[in-house]
Amino acid sequence: MLLELFQWLSQDVRAFNVFAYLTLRAVLAAGTALLIGLIAGPRVIRRLTEMKIGQAVRTDGPQSHLEKSGTPTMGGALILISIVITTLLWADLSNRFIWVVLAVMLGFGWIGWADDYRKVVRRDPKGMPAREKFLWQTVIGVVAAIYLAFAITAPSTPRMWPLLLEWMSNGFALKLPPRADLIVPFFKNVGYPMGLVGFAALSYFVIVGTSNAVNLTDGLDGLAIMPTVMIGSALGVFAYVVGRADWARYLLFPHIPGAGELAIVCGAISGGGLAFLWFNAYPAEVFMGDVGALALGAALGTIAVITRQEIVLFIMGGVFVAETVSVVMQVAYFRFTGGRRIFRMAPLHHHYELSGWKENQVVVRFWIITMILVLIGLSTLKIR
Repeated sequence: MLLELFQWLSQDVRAFNVFAYLTLRAVLAAGTALLIGLIAGPRVIRRLTEMKIGQAVRTDGPQSHLEKSGTPTMGGALILISIVITTLLWADLSNRFIWVVLAVMLGFGWIGWADDYRKVVRRDPKGMPAREKFLWQTVIGVVAAIYLAFAITAPSTPRMWPLLLEWMSNGFALKLPPRADLIVPFFKNVGYPMGLVGFAALSYFVIVGTSNAVNLTDGLDGLAIMPTVMIGSALGVFAYVVGRADWARYLLFPHIPGAGELAIVCGAISGGGLAFLWFNAYPAEVFMGDVGALALGAALGTIAVITRQEIVLFIMGGVFVAETVSVVMQVAYFRFTGGRRIFRMAPLHHHYELSGWKENQVVVRFWIITMILVLIGLSTLKIR
């Protein structure tokens, strides 16, 4: 909205041309989302408290968490509000990638909201059944994955439809261009062609997997949101690079026309996330809930797919990966051995808590690990 206004004003006042620069708008998006979150935060927390939307803490977890019972949850809605308003203000709304990221984020946010609502408001400890939750995640993930396969292949929306007709007429077989290949970081021009089915399958697993990984990590005050901010900021750099033909050619990345505009969304994620951290830092005044964790994870996964940085996301999100793997290993080993455990408790952050680490130590150390991993991910821009 503001971009169109400034473009119109620039016809008479050339100084407004500065707002056409993507880097400036990304910084302004981060600042706008931060400001919205800080202003709206107290009101949202107060409203959640009045509605008695408090977190129920599991009794079999660390005993120190019992005092958190009743803390307002579903605060992830604050982040989503900040991101959506900011993106609508500063992004080019004709960009198709902006809308697909927002759609996926809000779709997964709706799933998380429904789950939180049943748990907290309806007092149903099971919330949304796992099968139902996974079904809706699959529906949104598959639709987004197939759409992105055509969106990345075609340089513009009008040219997507002939590709769709070609795909259907060829018996649902379509060869994708090199820019849709799976990129292997740290190597020059190493990519693996996957075809439409392979691309869609990988995209689906990245989107749904990242969403659930962030949700599993969201167990301590500030633990999930800061890595999300750091990874989102790094993905904004990748979006800017692949969105510019000159930078993409120089750094040996595929050029994805229109992907650079995602830097606005990444800026909004960073700003909104930092605003939420202001209230979520220990001792937390509000929890993110599934509504925020599922949505933010899905947004990061979608951006990584568009920018062709799935493996880099795996590297930068190493904490998310470790948390998810710890749960899978714990459940599998428990069932296979008839009740024995690998970790004191899963996800991994609870294991370290029960091993003697204080909550703040776990959180800050996981932040440090994420910072290192993000720097490694960013190094792939040049070390190739």
